[in-house]
Amino acid sequence: MSEFACGKINDIVPYVPGEQPRDRCYIKLNTNENPYYSSERARAYITERVLKDLRLYSDPGCGPLVRAIAQYYGVEEQNVLVTNGSDEALAFCFQAYAKDGVCFADVTYGFYDVFAHMYDCPAEHIALRDDFTIDPADYFAKGKTIVVAEPNAQTGIAMGADALRSIIANNPRNIVVVDQAYADFSVHNAIPLIKEFKNLVVVNTFSKSRSLAGARVGYVIADAALIADLNKVKYSFHPYNVNTVSMLLAKGAIEDDDYFKSTVAKIKAAREKLARGLKGMGFDVLPSSANFVLARTSAVDGGKLCGRLKSQGILVRHFPGGRIDDYVRITVGTDEEVCKLLETVKKITESAE
Repeated sequence: MSEFACGKINDIVPYVPGEQPRDRCYIKLNTNENPYYSSERARAYITERVLKDLRLYSDPGCGPLVRAIAQYYGVEEQNVLVTNGSDEALAFCFQAYAKDGVCFADVTYGFYDVFAHMYDCPAEHIALRDDFTIDPADYFAKGKTIVVAEPNAQTGIAMGADALRSIIANNPRNIVVVDQAYADFSVHNAIPLIKEFKNLVVVNTFSKSRSLAGARVGYVIADAALIADLNKVKYSFHPYNVNTVSMLLAKGAIEDDDYFKSTVAKIKAAREKLARGLKGMGFDVLPSSANFVLARTSAVDGGKLCGRLKSQGILVRHFPGGRIDDYVRITVGTDEEVCKLLETVKKITESAE
C-alpha cells in the first residue's frame, strides 16, 4: 500500500475472486459460472447500429430492461432497479440501510464483510447450525439490517419460503435484503413477497442462471419507496452504471424464457449427478439448491484436493481457514465436465488412500 492511502483502505481485507488463469485451458468449476452460452436471442440484440451508437451514453434508467424485468415478474417498473452486477446492488443496500448495523451468517458471501467495513456498518456474524443451515429465529427482532443469501452463497443450502417469510415478518421496522443469486436453481423465489412486505429488498443477477457473468448486470426488486432510496444512492455515485450492450443482452436473456428453463433444467440434473457421484466415493455433500455443491472427503483435505485438481486441469474453489476449510466448492458444469471431474477425483482419492 502507498503512504497516501487512508486508514480504512489500509485495514480492509478485500474480497478475493475466484481465479481466472490464462496459462492453460481448464475445466472451470470454481466461480459458479453457467457452463452454457448466453442465448442466441440475447446476442441478436447487439447489432451494428448498437455498436455504432456506443458513442452515446447508455440509458441511465435502463428503460428497456426495467420494462422487461417488470413484465417477467409481474411487478411495476417503479419496483425495479438495474445495477452493474448484483454486487453493486448489494453495495447500494449497505450504503442506504446498514449504517446503524447489519447482520449476516458467519459462512456466506464474502463481500458482505467487505461492504460492512468499506461503508462503516457495524457487522454481526450469526453462526450457522452445525449442519450449516440457518435457524430463522436467530434473525428475529434484530433491530438492524439483515442480509441473507437464499440459497446460501457458500453452502448452497436454502432455508425455504416459510423460514424466509418468518425472518421478514419478525423484523417489520428493519430492512431485510435477500441476495438470491442462485434462486433460479432452487424451488422458490422471494420476489412475490415484495407485494406483502414493505421492508424487503430482493437482489438478483444475470450472471448465474442467464449466462451473462461477463456482462455484469444485476437488479433489485422491492417496494417503490425502497427503489427510490437506492436510486438516490446510484445517482450520487454512477448514473450510467450499466452499459448499452450489457443492458440489451440482459433484455434478450430474460425474454428468452425457453432457453433459460432448458439450461437451468440441465444444470439441476447435472447437480444431482455430481452429488450422487461424490457421495458414492464417500464424500460428505451438503444439500445444494444452487449451481454448485460443497463437499469434503476424509481421503484428502480441501486445499490439497483443490491443488491436485488444478494440476489435472480442473479448477474448483477452496476457502481456507474457516468452518468450511475441509470442503471444496464445485460448480456444476456440463454432463461431460461433471464426468471428467468425478473421474479425476476418484483417481486422486484412491491414490491418497
